[in-house]
Amino acid sequence: MAKAPAKKADPDHGPDEGTLPPLPERYEEALAELDTLVSRMETGALPLDQLLVSYRRGAQLLAFCRGRLDALETQVKVLEDGQLKPWDVA
Repeated sequence: MAKAPAKKADPDHGPDEGTLPPLPERYEEALAELDTLVSRMETGALPLDQLLVSYRRGAQLLAFCRGRLDALETQVKVLEDGQLKPWDVA
């Protein structure tokens, strides 16, 4: 059985979802990249293909940030004996 040829990224249409850059290691880096992406997308100056790639990357970064925040919330609940208490700013 013959294999299908490997799909190459088209330089004129940007990377496909499988070639998105790796996620940042830190929440703050992911949030900064997400903020930059949103700003670029809001200008309306991106071609449609780049808009799609940016949207995919943004969804990836958003999921990463939400995951980090959920993990942090779980850790806080453990530290507070299972009860999430209101933040008291004194």
